[in-house]
Amino acid sequence: MSIVTVQLGQCGNQIGFEVFDALLRDSHSSQGLCSKRENEAYQTSCKERFFSEEENGVPIARAVLVDMEPKVINQTLSKAAQSGQWKYGKHACFCQKQGSGNNWAYGYSVHGPRHEESIMNLIQKEVEKCDSFSGFFIIMSMAGGTGSGLGAFVTQNLQDQYPNSLKMNQIIWPYGTGEVWTYTICKNLFFFFTGDLMEHLVAHPEFKMLSVRNIPHMSENSLAYSTFTWAGLLKHLRQMLISNAKMEEGIDWQVRPPLSGLPPLGKMSLSKDLHFNTSIANLVILRGKDVQSADVEGFKDPALYTSWLEPVNAFNVWKTQRAFSKYEKSAVLVSNSQFLVKPLDMIVKKAWNMFASKAYIHQYTKFGIEEEDFLDSFTLLEQVIASYCNL
Repeated sequence: MSIVTVQLGQCGNQIGFEVFDALLRDSHSSQGLCSKRENEAYQTSCKERFFSEEENGVPIARAVLVDMEPKVINQTLSKAAQSGQWKYGKHACFCQKQGSGNNWAYGYSVHGPRHEESIMNLIQKEVEKCDSFSGFFIIMSMAGGTGSGLGAFVTQNLQDQYPNSLKMNQIIWPYGTGEVWTYTICKNLFFFFTGDLMEHLVAHPEFKMLSVRNIPHMSENSLAYSTFTWAGLLKHLRQMLISNAKMEEGIDWQVRPPLSGLPPLGKMSLSKDLHFNTSIANLVILRGKDVQSADVEGFKDPALYTSWLEPVNAFNVWKTQRAFSKYEKSAVLVSNSQFLVKPLDMIVKKAWNMFASKAYIHQYTKFGIEEEDFLDSFTLLEQVIASYCNL
C-alpha cells in the first residue's frame, strides 16, 4: 500500500526531505538480527510504500512539493539529487514567486483557490502512479502562511476528493519563542490521523490527536559508550507517558497512575503540572536486539486509560529485531492522550485575548475570513480540549 506525501511550505519541505532521507537510510542500514529474507522484505515494503523506481534504479519519492517561494523547493530538490540515493520527481513540485507573508488567511483564501487546480492535478498524477494507494502523509506547519493556511485548504480538498483514503497530517509546532519562520527547533511534533488504518488509536471521532515520543535520544558518537536494556527503556517511556514528558530529561517520577495504589514519592504537589496524563489508546513500537524479551505489561495497566475503553482494545505493540539506524534498541510510543491539552489551551487563551483586542483581525478580514469564523474555530477547539480534559 503506497503513501503519497504532500510537503507544504518551508517547514513542510525541509522536514519532508529529512523524513525521506531517514526512510532510505533506515532501509539500507544493517539488518540487525533479521534473516536476509526478512530484511529484503522490509526494504521492499519500505520502497514500495514511499518510493517508486526509475529506469536507472534510483528511487523517486512519492511526494508533491508545494511552496509559494522557489528557494526552499530548489534547495530540497538539489539536496535529494546530490545524495545519489534517491530524488524527487522532476514534475512533482509547485512553487510561485510570491510568498504568503506569514498570513494564514492569505494562504487559505488567496493562494488556495488560485492554485487549487494545479496543486490537485499534481497530487492526482502522483496517486495514479501507485499500484495500491493507501492515503496521504501531509507535512505542514502551524505557523506562517503557506504551510498552515494553504495546508489547511489542501487538506480539505483531499478530504473532499479522496474521502475514503487515509489522511495523516504531521503538524510542526514551532518553538514557543522567536520568529515564526524559524523551524530549526520544534517544541512538538504530533500527528492528526483520520482513516481506519489507525482505528485502534482513534477509537472515537472526537479524539484524533496523536503524539509521538521515542527513546533513546543520543548522538552517534555517544552510542558506542552506552548500553540500553528493554526494561530501562520501557520504564522511562511509560513514565514519559503518564507524566506528560516530551523527552527523558523532563520526566517527573512523582506522577503516578491514580489507581495504582502506590504512595507518592515525597510531598506531592497539587499543581496541574503534576496531573496524570490519561490515555485513550497507545501503540508501542520496539526495534532491536532481543526484542521478543521486552515486557510491555506496564502499558496494559487499566489505570493508564479512560474508563470507557478496555485496555485490551486500547494497547497494541509492534516488535521487530531489525534495529533502527545506529541504535541497538529503540522504542517509540504513539499515544492518543491528554498530551496536547495544555499547549492547545494556552494557544486558545492567547488567541481569545488577541481576538478581544482586535489584534491583527484586519489581516484576516481583508482576505474573506469573518469574525464568525474565529468564533467557530474557538468553539471547535474548546470542545476538543474539554473532551480530552474529561477523560
